[in-house]
This record gives sequence, structure tokens and C-alpha cells, in this order.
Amino acid sequence: MRTEPLRIVVAEDSPTARRLLVEILRADPGLSVVGEAKDGVEAMELTQRLRPNLVTMDIQMPRMDGLEATRRIMTEVPTPVVVVSTLVERDIQTSMAALRAGALAVLQKPLGPESPDFDADSRRLRDTLKAMAEVKVVRRWPDRGTAQTAPAPRPAPRAKSLRASVVALAASTGGPAALFRLLSELPADFPAPLLVVQHIAIGFGQGLASWLATAGPLPVRVAEEGELLLPGHVYLAPDDRHLGVQDGRAQVSKAAPVNGFRPSATWLFRSVARAHGPEALAVILTGMGQDGLEGTRELREAGGRVLAQDEESSVVFGMPGVVVSAGLADEVVSLAALPSRLLLAVRADTQPG
Repeated sequence: MRTEPLRIVVAEDSPTARRLLVEILRADPGLSVVGEAKDGVEAMELTQRLRPNLVTMDIQMPRMDGLEATRRIMTEVPTPVVVVSTLVERDIQTSMAALRAGALAVLQKPLGPESPDFDADSRRLRDTLKAMAEVKVVRRWPDRGTAQTAPAPRPAPRAKSLRASVVALAASTGGPAALFRLLSELPADFPAPLLVVQHIAIGFGQGLASWLATAGPLPVRVAEEGELLLPGHVYLAPDDRHLGVQDGRAQVSKAAPVNGFRPSATWLFRSVARAHGPEALAVILTGMGQDGLEGTRELREAGGRVLAQDEESSVVFGMPGVVVSAGLADEVVSLAALPSRLLLAVRADTQPG
């Protein structure tokens, strides 16, 4: 158990915003601000010299912006980076790019003590930083591109599976970058809809959809209640709403959170299991926690299949790891191999294993 406070470098060019952020963090005895940077160059220098546990990164800064500073940090001195951004289009898109460059999460800048949500937002910020500081980040190397057999006991062999008619994906920490890479390698004629639950701060969902739409030929949008789910289209769960399927259309729900999550991977997997049974395919990508575990169990019971991202290519092997450990993954697949496995599942009958 950690006894020393987490050491944090705060990078923010606005003196007012920087002072507020520092005050929020110093209100928790488990957090210690050891350096303050007013631009990306200083953020890089302080990270190299102080070796903090985490860096909070503004996006728009002079001399070197937050995107380039994140790239430099992840290349030269890998350190957990959390982007603290404003909800304006330019900042959101650059924040998404920073996630691809190695940042672990993106959060909205605190609005100040005059906001009625200030205390709750401050706690959420501190809790997120504590969680992200524990992630072991490394320099990124190319995936080996090979599918792997699950190290946990495999489920008993099942009858030949049907072609998957829907793909349900779930991710948390590291998910945006993984989704971007996956979508960049799927063809325009992908013959099934893809439904996505990505845990991300409220306010960034539309920006995530717009950014993912630049990855490849597949259209990406935030799902709307009742819209027809089309092959080769990607539908993201809206902010603070569950996403599911009903009669071939998107189901967007305000139902209670599942184990603290809304949107919830388990809610999505349960929904596609009921609607598509053995034609349902669930994909568990990198992420912290256990969201999706019970949903994959129900999907397997309905005859569907489950793919889990492997540990080597995951930023955090939490969500896929618990599914693998429970023996619920039909395959454990590297991120590089995942596009070909999805195509095989949706284009032809496949034999598990």
C-alpha cells in the first residue's frame, strides 16, 4: 500500500487555471504537486528532472503544446499523462490525438468554486489521477500481430458458430487509441454494425466520435434512440447513457448504472446477447476494472463469442484480464491481429479455436 503522496507535475499556461488545479490537488494529502509548468517545454523538462508519478497536461500552450509534450514524454521518459482540457472543438480533437500519443485519460478543466458541481468534479479529478498514476506506462513497440491462446482454462468446445451479425466493443483506459487503430484497418464494406461503450469523461463523447471518424472509411457517430443500425457503421454510447439493441435499432437508455457505470459494457453485452444470441460477438479492449464481465458471461450463455485484447498490447489488462481469468474468452488476440479476426467472424462461418 502506498504511503508516500503521489508526486504530480501540473502543466497549464493560464495562471488562474493552474492555481485552481493546484489547490484542488493539494486538498488531498495523498497528492503532492512537485512542479508547475506554463508550457510544454517546461512540462517536458520538469518530468525529466523530477520523475513524477503523473503529469496533468493542458492542450493549448505556447512553445510546445500538450500533444507534442505528451509525445515527447512517452518517447523519452514514459510517465502517466492525464489531459485536462476545455470543451471546445479544437481542444477536444487535440486531446483525442494526445490519447493516441499515449495519454491515459482526458478530463474537463474544473469550472471553479462557483460551480454547483465543483466539489464532486474535484473529487472525480483527484480519484482519476490516483487511478491513472498506478498505470505502468512504457515506450510503445509494434505489436507482434499474432493471435494467442487464452492462458486461462478454455471453455468447453462448442458447436460451429454462426456468422456474427453485430459486434459489441467495450473499452476504458487506453481504449480511444485502440479503437482508432482498429477502425483504421477495417474496410468500408464491413458487413455488420459495431456498437461501442468507451468510458470517457462526460462532454467528450461527440469529440471522440468525430476523431474516430478520421481513422478510416467507416462512419462513426454517437448513437440516437431508435435509429436503424447499419452494416459498416460505428455507434458510440452517448454521454451518461447505456447503449443496446432492440429490433435492429439502437436502444439508448437512462437505466440505472451497472456496477457504477453508465454506459456499461455489461448492459451492452446483455442487450446484444438477447437480440442476436449466437450471432453476437463481444470484444473486450484495454481498460481498468471489471465492467463487461457479467455481460460476457450472459453473451456466452446465449451462444455468442468473446474476443479479449491480450495483455501485451493493452494499456491496462483489467477489463480483458478478468474475462480471460474467468474462462469466458474464446480467443485472446493482439490489437494488431484483431481486425483480421473481426473480418473472419463477420464474413464467414468460423470454428472457435
